[in-house]
Amino acid sequence: MNGAEAHSFQELGNDPRWQLVERIVATEPFRKSARSCDLLRYLAERAILNQSHDLSETKLGHAVFGRALDYSPTEDSTVRVHVRQVRLKLHEYFDGDGRNEAWIVEIPKGSYFAVFRSRNAKPAGEAKTSLRPLASTLPWILSAVLLLTTLAAWFSRVPRPQPQVPPWPLSALFYNGDQPVQVVVADINYGLLSLMSGRQASLQEYLSPTYRSGQELKPGHETASEQKVRSYLSGSVLTSYADLVVVSSLLRMNGPGRDRLIIRPAKSLLPRDMEEGSFVLIGGPASNPWTSYFQEKLNFRERNVSSVESAACFDNLHPVAGEQQSYCGLPFTGSSGVDYATISLLPLLSSHGSALIVQGLQQEGTEAAGVFLADPANNQKLRQSLGISSKTPEPVYFEVLLRINSVQEHLLAKPLSSLRVFSIPESPFSAADGSSQ
Repeated sequence: MNGAEAHSFQELGNDPRWQLVERIVATEPFRKSARSCDLLRYLAERAILNQSHDLSETKLGHAVFGRALDYSPTEDSTVRVHVRQVRLKLHEYFDGDGRNEAWIVEIPKGSYFAVFRSRNAKPAGEAKTSLRPLASTLPWILSAVLLLTTLAAWFSRVPRPQPQVPPWPLSALFYNGDQPVQVVVADINYGLLSLMSGRQASLQEYLSPTYRSGQELKPGHETASEQKVRSYLSGSVLTSYADLVVVSSLLRMNGPGRDRLIIRPAKSLLPRDMEEGSFVLIGGPASNPWTSYFQEKLNFRERNVSSVESAACFDNLHPVAGEQQSYCGLPFTGSSGVDYATISLLPLLSSHGSALIVQGLQQEGTEAAGVFLADPANNQKLRQSLGISSKTPEPVYFEVLLRINSVQEHLLAKPLSSLRVFSIPESPFSAADGSSQ
C-alpha cells in the first residue's frame, strides 16, 4: 500500500459514515454472510469517495463476486440476489438496533449504489416557513387527513389475501424468510467432457480457469474437430430436458410465488455462494458438480462409473433390514427398465440455509423425481412416510430413494423403504422412519 492509499484508507476509517457501516456489518444478520459484508463495504466506500457514478451489475459482479469481466448478468443473478438481501438487512437494522443512528445508508430500489443521508436533515428553507402559508393550507391538510382516515377504515374491513405458502418441501426452503430460492440446473457439457476425457473433473477443477478454457481435461491426442467440440463444450451453457421438467414442476408447485425461484446454471456458482441461502440442485455428480459438495452428508451416494456401458448405481452406505447394499439402474439414458433417483433435503455446510437435491442415475430418474414431487398425492404419501406434518415448525432433513419404471417413455416413480430422516448436528443416520408402499 503506497502513501496515498494509506492516507485515503485512514480518512475512510475516520469518516462517521464508514464507522456506521462497520457497526452494521458487525450485527448478526451480516455476520452470517461474508458476501453481504463485502458488498456493503464496497458500495459504501464508492459512495463516500464519490465514485458511484459508474457502478453497474457487471462491475459489481467482477469486483465483489469474482466474476469474469465479460460474464452475462442475464444468466447469473448473483449481484441482484445479494443487493436485494443487503437492502432488506439495512431496513431491518435501521428499524431495530440502528433506530438512533445519526446517519442512514440505503440502496435505492432498481439501483446498484449506496446513498447516505442524515437522519436529522431538514429540507432547505424549512426553518423560514411562515405561519401564513401554513394557515392557508391547513384546511386542505385536514381534508386530506380525513380522506385518508376514511379510506384506511374502509380498506381495513376488506380481508387481505395472505401470501400463499408453497407445498412441502419448497416450504422448508422458504423457512428462513423471504429470500429467493436458487435453482441450479445441471451442466450437460460437464458430463460430455468427462466422457471425452475418460475421467470426471472434480469440483475444484470445474471452477478453475483452465477448465473454462478447455485445457483441464485435454486428452493427449485429439483431432481438430475434437478440439473444436471440446472448446465449444467448455465455453457454452447447456442443460437437459429432464432439468426443464423439474424446473417446470417447481414453478407449478410454487404457484403465485414462482418469481421467488431464480434459475441458475451450475457454471455461474462459486463456493462462497453456498455459504447461505436456499438452493435446489438438479442432477447427480456426473452432470451437476455442485451435488458432490454434499456427498459426505448422504447415505445413498452415486458410484462414479467411468465406462459408458456400465450401469450407474447408488451405494447404500448404511443398509438396514430389507435394504440392498447398492441400487443399479439403466445403463444409459433412453433405455427401458428400472432406474433410481433420490430426493434429499440437507443443511448447507455453514448451517445458514438448506439445499434440496433432486438426483437421478439417468435423466429418466431426475425427470421422474421432479414429477413425483409435484404430484399432490405422491407428495402427501411421502410426507406421511417421513412423519412430516404441515405443522412441523422447522425443516426436517431427509433422504428418500425412488424406484423408477421406464417403459416406452412412460415414467412411474415409487418410494422404496429406504427413507432416512436425520437431524443436525447429530449423525445423519441417527434415525430411520417407516416404509411407504
